[in-house]
Amino acid sequence: MPRLTRLNPSYRKHRPSGQAVVTLRGVDFYLGPWKSKASQSKYDRLIGEWMASGRQTPRASDLTVAEVIERFWIYAKAYYRRRDGTPSGEADSFKPPLSILNRLYGETPAASFDQVALEACRQVMIDAGHCRIYINAQIFRLKKTFRWAAVKKLVPSSVHQDLMTIKSLKMGELAVRESAPVLPIADDIVDATLPHLSNVVAAILQLQRLTGARPGEICSMRIGDVDRTGDVWSYKPRTHKTAHKGKTRTISIGPRAQEIIKPFLLKLDPDAFVFSPAAAMKEMRQRRFEERKTPLSCGNRPGSNVKKNPKREPGDCYTVNAYRRAIKRACDEADEWAKAGLVIGNNERIIPRWNPHRLRHSAATEINKLFGIEAVRVVLGHSHVKMAELYAERNEAAARKVAAAIG
Repeated sequence: MPRLTRLNPSYRKHRPSGQAVVTLRGVDFYLGPWKSKASQSKYDRLIGEWMASGRQTPRASDLTVAEVIERFWIYAKAYYRRRDGTPSGEADSFKPPLSILNRLYGETPAASFDQVALEACRQVMIDAGHCRIYINAQIFRLKKTFRWAAVKKLVPSSVHQDLMTIKSLKMGELAVRESAPVLPIADDIVDATLPHLSNVVAAILQLQRLTGARPGEICSMRIGDVDRTGDVWSYKPRTHKTAHKGKTRTISIGPRAQEIIKPFLLKLDPDAFVFSPAAAMKEMRQRRFEERKTPLSCGNRPGSNVKKNPKREPGDCYTVNAYRRAIKRACDEADEWAKAGLVIGNNERIIPRWNPHRLRHSAATEINKLFGIEAVRVVLGHSHVKMAELYAERNEAAARKVAAAIG
């Protein structure tokens, strides 16, 4: 017969996070970097406490807020991902509120965290000058953190119930500032910005303006995702804002938008991204070469002053932040060109900086004038959950009609 043994739970490596972990009665305790002295000391302490308590897991009251944050962060990085497995960015949105929480109450027992403490975290955000919508969103994320902790039995359920008594800030409450509304961007401002962008980024901008798509949907467009049959093409992003709700997103591409995108659809790989930063970099170098005034016999020859092993290489596709920064730089160049050396004020600009999300508002404004608010809801993908199935076919036809007329 096999010999019966009672071994202690093992010190293991959690491969997704690279941390050491030990499981006590079905609960994972993350210990820190794998094979570090700190993680091994923490493992010894947990096992000692576990043995001393009759092989029972540490009580929820023994955990500090910092330990709850550490465990939630490991969970968030693994949970908030797109269907293709890439990070969605939502986990990073937890960083600012969790940082404040850790700074104020990191050493506080998690079981004693209450609504007064949460209000103190909110006051820090108010004092920092954040707007009301941002503060409400960050407080909601802190509530989600403790809801997860309550589900995992890391804190008593009463902690989360207590925090839920705090309501979102209303307009004018506590003199919190309101965020400025996102307004459409005038077409003349867009036209002034375009000459200062690469052909690749300019195409992204124009395509977004005509289709009303989100910036991320255009940046992540792949060759195989574009159906080029019929007078109006259709593009179904592999990932989009409401994909986690089981919704599909179809972006209609009309004749004008087709002319913009055609030169970028010559690649043979269906998984290749339509808009490539590498192509934009190549174009920039070619333009600099054509503008070169020094003879080729003097100075650096083309390609000779390029780093062999650069720390950063152009990515496969544009990120929303990279797209936004490119527009920001173009706005600055356009403003300097418009001023032509004139000084009109320290902070005054002829060409203001603007965010690509405003192009979506511009498209919505034009569509609303021509086709009504229902067409706006359809083209921009803002269908209500209860009405999604009822309006599915009608909306698809409306979107194609709009794209054929203005896109």
